[in-house]
Amino acid sequence: MEIKALACELPATLQLPLSRLHVPDLRTQAMAQGIVASISEATIWRLLSQDAIKPWQHRSWIFPRDPDFAAKAGRVLDLYARVFDGEALTSDDYVISADEKTSIQARCRCHPTLPPAAGRAMRVEHEYDRGGALCYLAAWDVHRAKILGRCEPTSGIAPFMRLVDQVMTTEPYRSARHVYWVVDNGSSHRGATACDRLRAAYPNAHMIHLPIHASWLNQVEIYFSVVQRKVLTPNDFTDLAQVEARLADFERRYEATATAFEWRFTRDDLGRLVNKLEDRPDYATAA
Repeated sequence: MEIKALACELPATLQLPLSRLHVPDLRTQAMAQGIVASISEATIWRLLSQDAIKPWQHRSWIFPRDPDFAAKAGRVLDLYARVFDGEALTSDDYVISADEKTSIQARCRCHPTLPPAAGRAMRVEHEYDRGGALCYLAAWDVHRAKILGRCEPTSGIAPFMRLVDQVMTTEPYRSARHVYWVVDNGSSHRGATACDRLRAAYPNAHMIHLPIHASWLNQVEIYFSVVQRKVLTPNDFTDLAQVEARLADFERRYEATATAFEWRFTRDDLGRLVNKLEDRPDYATAA
């Protein structure tokens, strides 16, 4: 147990100039602290690998610091559940989750990629020429599982509004009663000015902002993760035109079998999360 406890210590608390402890470090530290007179690295690895806690793993996280986190997040979760301001959405109301995936490169490999073969994985040349980069903007219809996307040289207000035009000039959004646009706080669609800009262009459109640093509540990010795995990795393109064509073709392929994401984080979950955060003494300071 003492070995496992040692493995869960942050190196800084042990006055070690390390970011995390590896098995050789644990062996040295365990012997230096007198936990054991001698122990092999294999034994330490066996002890740790059998335990539920995996101290060699780590996850990144960010502390919510939006003072209106609960209210903003709750409104988005309501929309996912087809509710807005306490009233159920009608069949003529739509929820769009939108964002940009920036700096998608075209890495032109110096030698052709080799397909998998017997006893050999696919081989992708390490060296490449840079073929430029583009920005992929996408709008995901949360309840209809439809995706509309476009590529632009960069992100910005004008490119985002061109995505809005692409969506709002097509049916069923053009003649919809309400179209709710869920977006983060990026510079392309930040603040009240962006809300006014959207309403001025399309009176039936409403911009709904996520809390600061809460892109994990934006469903289009799930689609972007699929794109990253299935379209962009490994990055092996001849030029930006090929990147754009593949992204457009994938949209149609994905839609052919797509269903709405099974969103399980509800208002009840949000309430438990907020209560848990409020129990932390550092929450008020961080917010």
